Amino acid sequence: MSAMDNIISRMIRTPLIFDGAMGTMIYEKGIFIQTCYDELCLTNPGLIREIHEQYVQAGAEVLETNSFGANRIKLRPYGLAEKVIEINRAAAKIARLAAGRTLYVAGSVGPCTQGGQVITGREIAEVETAFREQMAALTAEGVDLLLLETFSDLKELKLASRVAREMGVSVLASFAVDDEGETASGTPAESIAAVLDADPNVDAIGLNCGTGPSGIYEALLKILPVTDKPVVVMPNAGMPRAVGGRTLYLANPEYFTEYAKKFVELGVRGIGGCCGVHPAHISTMARAVRGLSGIKKHIEVVARPPAPTQQHVIPTAAKSRLAAKLCSGEKVTSVEILPPRASDFGSMLAKVRRCREAGIDAINIPDGPRASARVSPMITALVILKEVGIEPVVHYCCRDRNLIGMQSDLLGGYAVGLANYLIITGDPPKLGNCPEATGVFDVDAVGLTSVIHNLNSGWDIGGSPVDPPTGILIGVGANPCAVDLEREIDRYFQKIEAGAEFAITQPIFDVDALFRFLDRVEKYSKRIPVLAGVWPLLSYRNAEFMNNEVPGVVVPQDILDRMAECETGEESRQRGIEIARTICARIHDRVAGFQVSAPLNNVEIALSVLGKIDCKDA
Repeated sequence: MSAMDNIISRMIRTPLIFDGAMGTMIYEKGIFIQTCYDELCLTNPGLIREIHEQYVQAGAEVLETNSFGANRIKLRPYGLAEKVIEINRAAAKIARLAAGRTLYVAGSVGPCTQGGQVITGREIAEVETAFREQMAALTAEGVDLLLLETFSDLKELKLASRVAREMGVSVLASFAVDDEGETASGTPAESIAAVLDADPNVDAIGLNCGTGPSGIYEALLKILPVTDKPVVVMPNAGMPRAVGGRTLYLANPEYFTEYAKKFVELGVRGIGGCCGVHPAHISTMARAVRGLSGIKKHIEVVARPPAPTQQHVIPTAAKSRLAAKLCSGEKVTSVEILPPRASDFGSMLAKVRRCREAGIDAINIPDGPRASARVSPMITALVILKEVGIEPVVHYCCRDRNLIGMQSDLLGGYAVGLANYLIITGDPPKLGNCPEATGVFDVDAVGLTSVIHNLNSGWDIGGSPVDPPTGILIGVGANPCAVDLEREIDRYFQKIEAGAEFAITQPIFDVDALFRFLDRVEKYSKRIPVLAGVWPLLSYRNAEFMNNEVPGVVVPQDILDRMAECETGEESRQRGIEIARTICARIHDRVAGFQVSAPLNNVEIALSVLGKIDCKDA
């Protein structure tokens, strides 16, 4: 990190990973709550450095000093008011030792008042002096940022920002909100953000503490439209619960990470954690956020008109049996089957034959589902096509190969008879079972759709003719329950303009959400057939997992409640089939067909959902 690499400029380019809770970690190290945690910088510096280093190992790029309450007013009850400078300088030194010269150090400055308290005229001078003393000590040790955090009184936050600006470093002004999006003093988050956006003393705006990821997300929806400054979020690990006499935060790292990805999608430029957030949360989140394709600048793919090749461009209906059926308006059925983990295809092929005998139109083959390592989906699809004859739909993601490799795959796959593809951006590899792998993401799903459309038009990625052109049927994903529906719909239209010919949705549990999505996209000038994704739930635990851990899937509370009522595994399985059948019946007239997943690769359950066998036989 060079001296010119300002932290604000850096976060504008790429979201930064902040660390997690300091107080939570100190408490769990066996330090009593009555202790002045800031003084530990003097009395137990090894402990503080150990915590910083745990966050470094977890992937944090910004370390916050252990100085949140190290101002004269907050230290006075401990008899430590005269040690302000000593404590803060020690806090900054310890953090810098852990950060080295490659990571950033943020000087943590909390309010002088208590939560919900508003400073009066008589207190302003004392508070200002306290802030100046603390901030001067932190900046004297070279912090890269003054992080004013967990404020609730806008007047005090503006005062702290003014003093911080005097110190000559970047200023992040962060405040705490509750689940209703208000501070402890009752001020709406968007009102504070609007004021801070206009404040020349503030470089970036933050939300921290007060609520968990869900509450922060709701507040963000109100804040982002009123500011052009970088926004940083540091939620708690959910809401606190009393367990065995202790206050615990129970949101697991995976849940925390799913929201972190949503924050990045919305445009947040820095993510960390507050109360209850451990290095495990930061580690899981950091891997996922760094793997997100949205952080990388994609290669631009230029759409090309049909080339003057010797053969005509292949019309959609002539590309495959699946394409012909979609174009005719007949209902399409498909079953999703995972590629095997090893080279034995016997068990999988038996399931595929069962689907063919039941009259299923196609077999969907996921590409590294949840970023897991399995047999190549293209090889799997080729084996299915040659051995069974049923048409496969190859899920092809942008994660694992560069643009040249993807074009080679697609040309080769088409040459051996694989004509149907579902183009997806793909899960970051950091979420899967190979956490040290890296993602490529030269293009996203929109870009790769353009690449295939160009191949179908007779052009390769270098602008050279492809003769004869390919006849690949291009499918894309759609998420009716996206957290940012406007962005999802806009990307859906981009995919259509890039050349998409059909779409498959994420698993549908919320029928009304699907209908709202279809109502919007069916008004577009170009329409493509939409297949609904359907997932038969196996248990209440499975329903919770789908709702909390699978991106883009929302399971309504009434379905969660129905699954929770089941007392046995068999009852749960039958209830899941019943729910899936009901969903299919409700949406039948609005979609072009169904892609039903086979949970645990049990195709009998999928066939039961589609009415091919009795549900008792599943």
